[in-house]
Amino acid sequence: MHVPNRTKVIPMRVTLPKLQERARGGEKLAMLTCYDASFAAVSDAAGVDILLVGDSLGMVIQGHDSTLPVSLEELAYHTRLVARGSANAMLVADMPFGSFQESPGQAFRNAARLMAEGAQMVKLEGGATMVETTRFLVDRGVPVCAHIGLTPQSVHTLGGYRVQGKGDPAADRLVADAKALEQAGAGFVLMEAMPSPVARRVTEAVSVPTIGIGAGPDVSGQVLVVYDMLDIFPGRKARFVRNFMAGTGSVKGAIEAYVKAVKSGEFPAPEHCF
Repeated sequence: MHVPNRTKVIPMRVTLPKLQERARGGEKLAMLTCYDASFAAVSDAAGVDILLVGDSLGMVIQGHDSTLPVSLEELAYHTRLVARGSANAMLVADMPFGSFQESPGQAFRNAARLMAEGAQMVKLEGGATMVETTRFLVDRGVPVCAHIGLTPQSVHTLGGYRVQGKGDPAADRLVADAKALEQAGAGFVLMEAMPSPVARRVTEAVSVPTIGIGAGPDVSGQVLVVYDMLDIFPGRKARFVRNFMAGTGSVKGAIEAYVKAVKSGEFPAPEHCF
């Protein structure tokens, strides 16, 4: 009797080593925040390399004035949704405020929760203070994306959402932070709101890919909040935001335009840089 083959072909997501290889070959990486299955599916189809389940959901989804109120349970829930809706893009999940700062052990327990929901990597905000935690996670099988420069979870310490790395001492600290985090095992270094020459220095100082948001063109890839680049989020837009809905007519068209602009080096343009 013939038995039909019921083996299900499961698409393979792009992996960290593959993206690192692409970046070394000169390909720009396109990352976009994502919070639900529908946007995940559209972004996947549009060719986004990396989906970031960001704690920015606290502002663009929940209506808070910062990312601080977002809980681990909420981040896990949104990670699960994005994992269901996408099949190809690498999935990175933010570690929300209070979920990793206490100890490396606390960070591992909470990172493991996000990995169980479908994340392939977690993102930690902070410079040299996160070296021990980064090493602890990587040694235990949890890939880490470091996040330096403007770290929104430290908004009250920083005195607002301000450009970081101005002046030689501050720039030197960012370069040192990036090198230390790479040595601890970070697979990506995300840099937010810093002068373009500083981001270029960081990119030249490390061998892992660098992802910029308001960090200029001389990085390995770019990330934007999807609600910003679709011109959905109300209020004043940051300098580094571009409205990709203009002239495209559809969400998928806008995301495709974003991916194309990142890959070609057209975005960010000088007007989006510090």
